Amino acid sequence: MPIVSHIKSLVPLPMIALYHRGLAMIAEVVYGHPSDAMIVVGVTGTNGKSSTVNFLAQILTTLGYTVGYTSTAGFNIAGTDVVNAMKMTMPGRFTLQRLLRRMANAGCTVAIVETSSQGLIQYRHVGVNYDVALFTNLTPEHIEAHGGFENYKTAKGILFQHLTARSRKLINGVRIPKVSVVNADDPYGAFYGSFAADRHIRFGVNGTPFADQLVAYAEHDDASCTLTVNGIETVLSLHADFEQKNALAAIAGAVAVGVSLPDAMRAASALHSVPGRFEIIDCGQPFTVIVDYAYEPYALLALYRSLPPVTKPGRIIGIHGSAGGGRDVARRVEVGRVAAEHDDVVIVTNEDPYDEDPQTIIDAVASGARQHGKIDNETLFCITDRQEAITYAIGLAQAGDVVLVTGKGSEPVMAVAGGSVPWDDRVAVRTALQARGYGAAKV
Repeated sequence: MPIVSHIKSLVPLPMIALYHRGLAMIAEVVYGHPSDAMIVVGVTGTNGKSSTVNFLAQILTTLGYTVGYTSTAGFNIAGTDVVNAMKMTMPGRFTLQRLLRRMANAGCTVAIVETSSQGLIQYRHVGVNYDVALFTNLTPEHIEAHGGFENYKTAKGILFQHLTARSRKLINGVRIPKVSVVNADDPYGAFYGSFAADRHIRFGVNGTPFADQLVAYAEHDDASCTLTVNGIETVLSLHADFEQKNALAAIAGAVAVGVSLPDAMRAASALHSVPGRFEIIDCGQPFTVIVDYAYEPYALLALYRSLPPVTKPGRIIGIHGSAGGGRDVARRVEVGRVAAEHDDVVIVTNEDPYDEDPQTIIDAVASGARQHGKIDNETLFCITDRQEAITYAIGLAQAGDVVLVTGKGSEPVMAVAGGSVPWDDRVAVRTALQARGYGAAKV
């Protein structure tokens, strides 16, 4: 056992908790309580957090708000992008407070914080005065880190419990209410909606509208989606079904901030996809290439459900992997199983091995694919080098096929033993396409 881990094991848990809480409170003081100067929205859930954060920022910016946000996909301060190369959804206490201070100094009126379960149990939220808590959905994830699904569910609830623990702000003479926003379609929506708040907003695509519920109806064609919410219609230029659900979450978040539903719907018509989330790479090739962040089974299933509106695929050629460092070891076989059930060709490769042997991870994912009928060197290929794997998939693709590159999205690094190395799936795809003779990607 490493010496640091050994020392931690000897310290009582209450003392560790006190230490982390204390650091969070110190960080808030050091940076001058920046969250008190802005409306702060916390977005939590398993899938769709980054897209919801980004879509909410787009809606508010279109309507004239100055916005900052932190998310897995990147940070933004008043319209200026900041790369998130930390491999962390929710920054550490001092980094988060520093980013919030930069937002406040830049004149941001709204800050949106993607708030993870691991960040919550490590008290990174303590120094943040949230005004809105938004829940997207809940599926099994980080189960080993939390010691079970129930603990994971409870950890997400910390955000909603914390929502009313801090005082209500007075900004420009207006008292800011504490608002809970939950996905009513999710089986766990009722749990998160049960926490105290000044206002509860529910959103979903089922049920009958009632007070503070946004009920959507969606009609799709190959290029867009007509979304109707409480009788108000808008056209979204978003391809994926899950993108449209995240857009609805963002609309609900905008209403919680104080935007009228008609204005939120009007602004939503200008939404564009988030980098690395169902991002279609087009270099003029006769097949479709999609880069998506989906790295766990439920996100992969949502990705597959979104394929038919985009194209009539010949074959699906999927590139998959799983993270190392002891992260959700059990999901590796399941990723392989889901891939085998939907892909015609499964290619398993390196993703983020951290300090683990990449081949061990690849073997586990591949075993799930084999268990569900994939045959080595016919419909299943294991290629350790990720660039080689992407190049091989592009080489296999024929007119009408779909190549899915999953697991990393727009992440700018790959986590390896000893740190990280620069990496971008989208660059790797374009490199492979250009090697096959296709031109520069369309803007």
